[in-house]
Amino acid sequence: MTDRILITGATGHLGSRVAALAAQAGASVTGTHLHNAGAHAAEQLDVRDAAAVSDLMRRARPTVVIHTAAGRADWRVIADGAAHVAVAAAAYGSRLVHLSTDAVFSGREATYDESAPPDPLYRYGAAKAAAETAIAAVDPTAVVVRTSLIVGHGRGQHETLTRDLITGRARGALFTDMIRQPVHVDDLAEAVLELAASDYRGILNVTGPDPISRYDLGVLVARQQGLDPSAIPVSTLAESGLRMAPEVRLDTTRAVSLLRTRLRGVHEFMPAPH
Repeated sequence: MTDRILITGATGHLGSRVAALAAQAGASVTGTHLHNAGAHAAEQLDVRDAAAVSDLMRRARPTVVIHTAAGRADWRVIADGAAHVAVAAAAYGSRLVHLSTDAVFSGREATYDESAPPDPLYRYGAAKAAAETAIAAVDPTAVVVRTSLIVGHGRGQHETLTRDLITGRARGALFTDMIRQPVHVDDLAEAVLELAASDYRGILNVTGPDPISRYDLGVLVARQQGLDPSAIPVSTLAESGLRMAPEVRLDTTRAVSLLRTRLRGVHEFMPAPH
């Protein structure tokens, strides 16, 4: 691999793995961070600053841009930032891969394929849907990867939350009626790099095949890390009163047929002990 790859959010769970795998493959990697530099993240960048995004693109001249930077509570980071990255990537002729989420859906349908229009229930999903719209308008050749819960190496948000709930560092509960399809961070990172080198355009669902509740996933995490699953606070989404999708399943038929990367199910990469 001889590409010059710019990765936004290269200190994050996914971004750091994409950066590491790309560097191992021989790519010239420029990674960004917001507050603290990392192994492959020397460039400080706030994607809310369109001029800063354009300036970095001008200096790095990447052949590929992989946009993983996110901010769960900041519309300007999620939606405006994605638009800034898309505009700058298009201006310099860079191939763009953008990471989106199953949070763009309400769960009212049984499954969602790539043609499904977003119908988000809350702000984060709405911001991600807006980002998808901006990218499609700016660069129809870009890839928009919709994924689900990202786990692996103990760094996933759900893994951290499970540990914090068990140890009392966080308050709340894991829901038995909130179903998602977790993906291992390594599988997703490899798929993203594979797509970056392809001519695929548009949306692609890339996640694991196994639907599982957030609570049951927490049990697997706890057992894998030697923690007591019975200490996980448990509840239901219905009891919480939160306006979030109870069950979202992404149809990955297209990804499975297209990608060389095998998308493992959570019961394969995080099996329950016998």
